[in-house]
Amino acid sequence: INNAGVPIISIDVPSGMDGLTGKPRGASVKADLTITFVRKKPAHVLMPGRELCGEVVVADIGITPLVISTINPQLWENAKPSLPQASLAGHKFNRGHAVVISGGKFNTGAARLAAQAAAKIGVGLVTIVGQAEALAVHANHLTSIMLAEAGNPKALAEFLSDPRKNAVCIGPAAGVSDETRNNVRLILAGTAHVVLDADALTSCAKTTQDLFDWIQQNPKRQVIMTPHEGEFARLFKIEGGSKVERAIHAAQQSGAIVILKGADTVVAHPDGRAIINTNAPASLATAGSGDVLAGLTTGLLAQGMAAFDAAAAAVWLHGELGNGLVNVHFTADDLVQQIEKLP
Repeated sequence: INNAGVPIISIDVPSGMDGLTGKPRGASVKADLTITFVRKKPAHVLMPGRELCGEVVVADIGITPLVISTINPQLWENAKPSLPQASLAGHKFNRGHAVVISGGKFNTGAARLAAQAAAKIGVGLVTIVGQAEALAVHANHLTSIMLAEAGNPKALAEFLSDPRKNAVCIGPAAGVSDETRNNVRLILAGTAHVVLDADALTSCAKTTQDLFDWIQQNPKRQVIMTPHEGEFARLFKIEGGSKVERAIHAAQQSGAIVILKGADTVVAHPDGRAIINTNAPASLATAGSGDVLAGLTTGLLAQGMAAFDAAAAAVWLHGELGNGLVNVHFTADDLVQQIEKLP
């Protein structure tokens, strides 16, 4: 069929493709158009199913919205979010204070990307915290982002003791080390909401149960984890199942919201809810892109969004940033500058 040289239309899902996982069961038809009914299946939005389906049309066959509400589905395709709005009578502290932990003096760029993304998405204040040598590098690049020295765990704990500092991002080029792991533990012992990204996840990969225990010790404090597939495999050791099932399992295991990144990023909640994102272009696969996503997530979390909503919104916005750039060979710096152009 695939070599027939004529347009291919599939009904429901392309023949040979698993409707739950989007993976072929052996050979699979690659359709130009797939017509499905009432609601999309996971395979229509998960890779590689999304490519195998071609254009997807959801047709009405007379099933009313009441049926869907009765079923109460827990999986959705991500959509344009409603973002926090600043109050006319508010001030900068009402809009949150995001904190980003810096890497060493030769690894500062990732923290800057995250901090600038958090600031541009609307958070009231952003501070980068780190060693004096790293802060000297940051000072040459930043103006509206504040800098704070915390050269040891005691200093970091004192800095974070201010409850107005309500969201912390650790991971972007933080370094894979015991120091990073200890900082994760210290941060999770506080009350601020936390985004665990990149090196923060890898630094805890050998003692994952400890990490999960730290997350679950304070249920009121929201935690978002942002692994790509490699970090996910190191952290969770979950095999089999669809990407959605694996992400939900990881969220339930850890007690955190999990953003399992990729062309079909999945955001999962420990209660079984999940979204699949479909608006991200392939050009987002560039160095520093994940740091921008971590910053967007932290900024929205600091502004008071619930963690699941903040994660879903950040993922959608991240995709829109990529779509808004005409040059497909953009850099992460371009993504940050594009934030102010978001609709």
